Amino acid sequence: MFTSKEEFEQRDGAQFPGKVFSETLLKPIFYDQKEHLFDAMFMIHKAHTKMLAEQKILTEDEAATILHGVEQVENMDRDTIEYHAEYEDLFFLVESRIGEMIGDELAGKMHIAKSRNDMGEAMYRIVLRDYLDKTIEHGENLADSLLYQAEQHVETIMPAHTHTQPAQPTTFGHFLLALYDNLKRDVERLKQAYETVNQSPMGAAAITTSGFPINRERMVELLDFDGLIENSYDAIGSGDYLTEAAQSLISLMTNMGRWLQEFLRMSSKEVGLIKVSDAYVQISSIMPQKRNPVSIEHSRSIASSAAAEGMAVIHMVHNTPFGDINDTEDDLQPHFYSGFSKAIRVLRLMQAVITTMEFDKDRAYQQARENMITITELADILAREYGVSFRKAHHQASVISKNADDVGKELYELSVDQVNKWLEDVTLSEQDWKEIVDPYYFVDRRRVTGGTNPDVVRKMIEKRKNVK
Repeated sequence: MFTSKEEFEQRDGAQFPGKVFSETLLKPIFYDQKEHLFDAMFMIHKAHTKMLAEQKILTEDEAATILHGVEQVENMDRDTIEYHAEYEDLFFLVESRIGEMIGDELAGKMHIAKSRNDMGEAMYRIVLRDYLDKTIEHGENLADSLLYQAEQHVETIMPAHTHTQPAQPTTFGHFLLALYDNLKRDVERLKQAYETVNQSPMGAAAITTSGFPINRERMVELLDFDGLIENSYDAIGSGDYLTEAAQSLISLMTNMGRWLQEFLRMSSKEVGLIKVSDAYVQISSIMPQKRNPVSIEHSRSIASSAAAEGMAVIHMVHNTPFGDINDTEDDLQPHFYSGFSKAIRVLRLMQAVITTMEFDKDRAYQQARENMITITELADILAREYGVSFRKAHHQASVISKNADDVGKELYELSVDQVNKWLEDVTLSEQDWKEIVDPYYFVDRRRVTGGTNPDVVRKMIEKRKNVK
């Protein structure tokens, strides 16, 4: 409903903060800060006060009194801390509460050479490093489960797919090891992001440091940072730690989403290779015969949502000025809280699914015999054993597969005599044809580094175990 300026100001107020501003910005941000930044804020207050005392900027008595007041406010019942319009944010409310304990003048002294800018950046980094640390932990746990299952299935033959079509035989262990390697690279990206995040901006103050003789290196130690962002403008203005952390989240969830889709295909009734434990399936409310692998479905969906949270971070930072800006602060940070929380849910759920799942070895082997996916071995044998040029061997193999398709038979259903009639100038032995159509030989012969041969896969697994 339209209202005039006068009517609107009478209702909303003409002084900061207006009612709408409070309800739409300050109040939601306050409760986000209270939930996520509270502990980090007090960690910084205590560390900075100790540093000021060590540098003789505060007396020992002043520091002791400030720390006592800080600890009293820190230990109060957080449920009693509510938003009030008189305070712009949690930072000022906390300062006011400490002032009530020790006096406003002394409470103000604890902010010597400290700004909401460097303090805010430090709080964000402390909270984000904790999320990264937890995500890394659960990523490692999932990787362990993948490696465990890979070791159980180094000889479990199955079809591999390219372009979503049956392509060549492989083993489930070989497949799972590929997922493991992919996941471990994402864990490494998370660790690299952690290193970038876990650097101290404290002492940068607003953006140019301070005229007080503070010790920035000491703040690194007190706050458990790995290092110092030396240039104070960089400490406040760059924000690339946000994009790096977001990119690591996006990569992890995007890569997982791809193989989650593959797991859903493999657990479908038609494919029937993966059986998800009863603990992680749901039965249809109207179709009692169904075992719905909803744990994987939810994981796929939540992974997409987590990646979207990371993309929100990227977009919010994109094309913003280099400096202290709201875009990288209170409005952005909740996307990290949500994104990494979702990622951890996905990692935990899929660890449970993978650790407890069953794989139908017989069905997988039969599928690896179908769709003529061993035909590459015919070309290889013609070139390797019969002296046929590889290009001609490849052509002859394609002729055999086309003729088999025309007569509606799988390769293993053809006699060697029939195949020899279709070949040019070559007569295959019975044994060679038997090995060509058997996926076991196909898998076994790929003994080069990274191949499907069970011994090769075992060596890869042992190698990964030894570098963990």
